[in-house]
Amino acid sequence: MKALILVGGYGTRLRPLTLSVPKPLIHFCNKSIVEHQISALVKAGVDHVILAVAYQPQAMMEALGELERKFRIRISCSREEEPLGTAGPIRLAKDLLTDDQDDSDDPFFVCNSDVICDFPLPEMLAFHRERRAEGTILITKVDDPSKFGVVVSDELGKIKEFVEKPKDFVGDQINAGLYILNKSVISRIALRPTSIEKEVFPSMAAEGVLFGFQLDGYWADIGQPKDFLRGTELFLASLSKGSSKDDDFKLAVGDGILGHVLIHPSSKIGNGCLIGPNVTIGSDCVIGDGVRISDSAIMDGVKVESNSYINGSIVGWQSSISRWVGLKLVKGANCCPLGSARRLDCRW
Repeated sequence: MKALILVGGYGTRLRPLTLSVPKPLIHFCNKSIVEHQISALVKAGVDHVILAVAYQPQAMMEALGELERKFRIRISCSREEEPLGTAGPIRLAKDLLTDDQDDSDDPFFVCNSDVICDFPLPEMLAFHRERRAEGTILITKVDDPSKFGVVVSDELGKIKEFVEKPKDFVGDQINAGLYILNKSVISRIALRPTSIEKEVFPSMAAEGVLFGFQLDGYWADIGQPKDFLRGTELFLASLSKGSSKDDDFKLAVGDGILGHVLIHPSSKIGNGCLIGPNVTIGSDCVIGDGVRISDSAIMDGVKVESNSYINGSIVGWQSSISRWVGLKLVKGANCCPLGSARRLDCRW
């Protein structure tokens, strides 16, 4: 079975992190975003992952060689020379999705690279087959549907229509950015910039061949700093329920730990620190004595000297933060410099 991950964008909303690293390779809770997705896809039976990329394709393929070996799957790259929207990349990857090595009629998964969730992919696939759908969309409930395009479906999950940012309440389910599509859908898409949400899905819904599968667990679009940190909070909360057996996903416990905290085993924490809630600390970090960190993501190789304070921030890999430095959330989320081990002297 195959899956297409839509990587195409430049990740401008997550800059400066994405200036030197493609967005899917940025670590979210101590694993790259794309590894979270690939791990879930493999558990659902996927053995060939195709990445639709437009930005830094060589960096993507070099980094993903390790994942190819780890999961014993095939990873291919479909290169966009120009942005093709959310549907065009599916048409562009037609030869990879329907190659001669796979003559089965299996559907394929499509994932947006910003999405992190519980990934109920086996259950979603069973639903798709039971309904004999041509396409199935993962849908999730939101508190304020007026900010989104709402998916309206019947009691069996058949999608009737899409309503963009409704002023009056018509439903609270939205497109979660993860799909199962039959190969016949590829022929519905022209090889040009095309929106799957506005051009392809409405026509499928009108024909009665598009269904929605309800996500019961957490969901987040982590494509910008404040949502990245919100997704971190949701992910850590899900770990507290004991859903993962991965050693990298064991929540920290003990003195100085508040709430849900994830610390890579290779990192060192000094004396008298107060860490949490909703904090992730990546590999090979050194946190000095008396440091306070809350609601933040600390990437690999970061050094935080003693008595510093970090709140509501994403601290990029190999950064160095001096003693008695304060990085505090003012609005949204801070996204700190990275990559050159520069010292941040915003003292408080």
